[in-house]
Amino acid sequence: MHPSRRRFLVQAMAGAGLLTLPPLPALAAPVILVPNLTGLYPVEVARVVAPGTTQEVAQAVRDWPGKIAVGGGRYSMGGQVAIRGGLHLDMRGMNRLLRLDPQARVARVQAGMRWRELQDALDPLGLAVHTMQSYANFTVGGAVSVNAHGRYVGNGPVVNSVRALQLVLADGSVVEATRAHNAELFRAAAGGYGAIGVITEVELDLAQNTRIERSVDAVALDDYAAWFQRLAERGDCVFHNADLLPPLFDAPVAVSWRRTGKALTEPARLVPRGQSYGLEQNAVFAMTELPRGDLLRSKLIHPLLLARPAVKWRNHEASRDVAELEPRTRRMSTYVLQEYFVPVRHFTAYARAMAAVIRKHDAQVLNVSVRHSPADHTALLPWAKEEVFSCVVYYKQRTHLDARRKTGDWTREMIETALAFGGRYYLPYQLHATRSQFERAYPEVGSLRQLKRSVDPQQRFSNELWASYL
Repeated sequence: MHPSRRRFLVQAMAGAGLLTLPPLPALAAPVILVPNLTGLYPVEVARVVAPGTTQEVAQAVRDWPGKIAVGGGRYSMGGQVAIRGGLHLDMRGMNRLLRLDPQARVARVQAGMRWRELQDALDPLGLAVHTMQSYANFTVGGAVSVNAHGRYVGNGPVVNSVRALQLVLADGSVVEATRAHNAELFRAAAGGYGAIGVITEVELDLAQNTRIERSVDAVALDDYAAWFQRLAERGDCVFHNADLLPPLFDAPVAVSWRRTGKALTEPARLVPRGQSYGLEQNAVFAMTELPRGDLLRSKLIHPLLLARPAVKWRNHEASRDVAELEPRTRRMSTYVLQEYFVPVRHFTAYARAMAAVIRKHDAQVLNVSVRHSPADHTALLPWAKEEVFSCVVYYKQRTHLDARRKTGDWTREMIETALAFGGRYYLPYQLHATRSQFERAYPEVGSLRQLKRSVDPQQRFSNELWASYL
């Protein structure tokens, strides 16, 4: 069939609501691909709409008869931003700063604004983002939707800095949600991956921009939890993570950024845009492709990177570009994340068990970054039911089908290991978990299902994540 005729047929069927039915083998195949960063698992959709206002979002929701999914920067890795045969709302054009009160340290933004765009407005005023991911490329609405976190000490997930959300519901109505008003919607939208509505505006608490100084400490694995507790009690640490490096992943290298009044070693206030990261890309290639590349990182590259004194602005450290992690090509292999949240009391035993799984499967893990979070008492699907350490697993995998299958095998064993220690896994990544693992990791999902039946009875909002588990 000619492509234009095929496209017309698909659009006509979508308009008639037929794409909400099980797809026919040939006639119902969508024609538009929504990719993600990894290059794995793109989703075929029937239509993409890029709204500029809340009213345009509401109109698109009212007009579309089938399933609807929401996407921003498209950094999720398992189809969390799209649903096959449905409408994809591309929120990246909704990137305006709507209100900024420097005295109250409050900003209201459209959900498609990237953290870096907000930082550009905040930095001249001596202000900073309160909580965000380690890189500034992500959209604010996307960060709320996955209830993201970063390396911030004591802040917990991003929802802790959110004052209010504007949502478009399945009937096209626009509502405001806070902890006190429409509280159920507020709790479900934070970490809800678009299950109950479209986040169109976010009101955020802000922080003060300060100078920070880096310190690096080698800590024994058995001592790390107590060592971190002493660090946190000092009250001056802004960012912290500990790197566990291959091949043993048993010797934390703790990297902390504390407030300081010392002279700057980095004069730039923000990381310049559009930099080349060829050196970093070549280093990653060497670590993953050359013989004993894992030792190259632990014995040479990592110590050299951390040896230099560093005093910089908080905003500079928070404005890093994810391009520094991007490989030269993803055609044969790709770089992916997993993340696990484990109660502090189980961290040492879990870390050893996790490392054993990685070695058993010979997984090509470049780094495990350990962060901390207090318990999350807000989100309906919390990844931190109590105080946790998170383990962010950064790894390389081949893109062919057998490699995907093998990755699924060791990922499910990693999830099972976290569950055995009372932990949970993070949902923005590849959808390798079994249905049983999902239910055990997030037993609160029953409350989400009940709320969704109330506000979205026709199950219009969906994506590949929720199609698999909700």
